[in-house]
This record gives sequence, structure tokens and C-alpha cells, in this order.
Amino acid sequence: MPDVLAYLAGSWRVERTVRDFAAGAQDGPVDGPMEGPVEGHFRGTTRFAPSDGGGLLHRESGSFTWRGVTRPAERTLLFLPGEPAGTAVVRFADGRFFHGLDLRRGRHTADHPCAADLYRGDFVVDGEDAWRTRWRVRGPAKDLLLTTAYVRAD
Repeated sequence: MPDVLAYLAGSWRVERTVRDFAAGAQDGPVDGPMEGPVEGHFRGTTRFAPSDGGGLLHRESGSFTWRGVTRPAERTLLFLPGEPAGTAVVRFADGRFFHGLDLRRGRHTADHPCAADLYRGDFVVDGEDAWRTRWRVRGPAKDLLLTTAYVRAD
């Protein structure tokens, strides 16, 4: 993938599974913890559109189902041109640094420390119209696995 921003531009269908390995132990019945992780699902769309300040504005919206309850969910990120050319710097909507992204070889691993927890993201390009991420989150506050598949919608 010679240029991550050119590749991402446009609309994508998104499906995400969130597995919380700590929730089962914390939220079990009175007579003991539940077995296995608690799992949730997000379905929606992501649009990577040109940003006023350069780069791409990433807007994701859809529905997140957790423990049988479905709610609207959304997030916004900013993908800016990185160094070297063809890479990106990903920032939260408020401008804070999230991670770098280099898909020139079709895959990338990024780390993001969040308080005492560590987010480790693996990004894989599956072709012109599909890519995926896998975030493993570990630390004292979280024990999560977030797996997301993106398929081009336009």
C-alpha cells in the first residue's frame, strides 16, 4: 500500500467484536464469577473524508450491542500525513496523539499507552477493498480484545 491516506479515503462498512475478559469475573452471579469473557458487537460505517486542516477526518457511526442492549455509538479520529511519505499519524478528535500508521507493507503494529493500560494494535490490509484491526488491551483497568473488519462501501 504506497499511501495509507489514499487507500483509506471513502466509506467502509464496519463490524467489530469486543471481548471483555475481565467483565465476566467482575459481573458474575452472587455465588461466583461467570465463565468466559463478555462479548459485544458494533456494526456501522466509517467515512474517511478530507479534513479542513489536511489529512482525513475519520467518522464512525453505528450501533453497539452489549449484554443484549443496543445503543448508538460513534467516534471521530484525524488521520494526518506522516513521515515518511505514505504513512499517517492518527490523532483523537481533541488533537491528542493516538498512534502512527504505516501500511506500505500491508501490515503494521502500533502501541498506545492509556494510563497504566497498553493498547497494542495490529493492522492488516486484505486487499483493495478490505482491511482489519485487532487491538489487545491489557493492564490493571482493562483486559480487552477488539477485532474489526472493514469492507469498502463505495
